[in-house]
Amino acid sequence: MLTEKFEQLKVLFREMEMALIAYSGGIDSTLVAKIAYDVLGDRALAVTAVSPSLLPEELEDAKIQAATIGIPHRIVQTHEMDNPNYTSNPVNRCYFCKSELHDTLKPLAEELGYPYVVDGVNADDLQDYRPGIQAAKERGARSPLAEVGVSKAEVRQLSQQLGLPWWDKPAQPCLSSRFPYGEEITIAKLQRVGRAEIYLRKLGWENLRVRSEGDTARIELLPANIKDFILTTDLQSLVCTFQELGFIYVTLDLEGYRSGKLNQHLPLQSLNR
Repeated sequence: MLTEKFEQLKVLFREMEMALIAYSGGIDSTLVAKIAYDVLGDRALAVTAVSPSLLPEELEDAKIQAATIGIPHRIVQTHEMDNPNYTSNPVNRCYFCKSELHDTLKPLAEELGYPYVVDGVNADDLQDYRPGIQAAKERGARSPLAEVGVSKAEVRQLSQQLGLPWWDKPAQPCLSSRFPYGEEITIAKLQRVGRAEIYLRKLGWENLRVRSEGDTARIELLPANIKDFILTTDLQSLVCTFQELGFIYVTLDLEGYRSGKLNQHLPLQSLNR
């Protein structure tokens, strides 16, 4: 089944002939970039958008991965932080983020002669609340993984089969996803939560989030890691570090990390089904 989907992806890119990939460095868009480059060679271009909501470490990963694949790679700046519809953090915040992204990529693609802009949206993304998907569709972007029905698990499986060393890389959505809807997003807040997550990763923890609400940091870890975290972490040192970053209160979410947790209170009719 996955072999068939892989062949469909290759056919899809052959039919495109040229493609510009909205490339974040995440596992999904990196797989798209890999397949596009294998089929199209230098007629595929990966473009990474840089803004305060992207960790510098994620940009470096994107550069390394693109170089490993061999695909040409460009970096552009996006300015969603200049849009109050984005910084006010409404429930459809991602719509304004992806609007800015594709309003930047589409003219670039036209200027360079690329007839298609493609992204890394997979079939599972269509089952969550993702208003950014609509913004991309409105601007003519295509989602090859979703088009052929590739799930997130299949993205990892196919990446592993293709020998991509980052096949098990944790998901890393933009830092703005760490804030509850309605809380204003600022560059200082993004930097604070980004540094907090980097600190935890340097301690050896992966698949985590630091959710920020006002002056409170809520750490989410995989449920299986919570006990070891409590027993092995110098909690006093951790609290001091977080307070130095600007948080007053530091908490641990006992339910653990779950993707899309901030969407759990949204009405079901909001979902992109």
